[in-house]
Amino acid sequence: MKDPIADMMNMLKNAGNAGKPTITIPHSKHKLAIAKCLKDQGYLASIEEVKNKNGIMSLTLGVAYSAGLPKIKHVDRVSKTSRRVYSGVDTITKVRQGQGIVVLSTPKGILSGKDAKTAQVGGEVLFNIW
Repeated sequence: MKDPIADMMNMLKNAGNAGKPTITIPHSKHKLAIAKCLKDQGYLASIEEVKNKNGIMSLTLGVAYSAGLPKIKHVDRVSKTSRRVYSGVDTITKVRQGQGIVVLSTPKGILSGKDAKTAQVGGEVLFNIW
């Protein structure tokens, strides 16, 4: 796994396209924060932290559907390990004329573009989702 965030987002998109109700991914604080942001925006149905018998943590994420179709149709990774993209509060743009969201890593945590504008913070643009 060279890019765990991209892997997580691709797993969510593919699970939705395959009609699966949940996915299980390795646990990290960063992935948990991203999952909480996506749940707040309605792109995830549920989040559960699971510990197996060996003490290894994992995240079980419920895929959200609307009228039988997955809510996550496309994910566009903006910042990558080779190229970081930052955005100030004034340059946070809408995604697909407001049909999607931009997710940022800010000093106040992982926030959607709308929440970052409300909090008056900019940060690293992680990905766009719609």
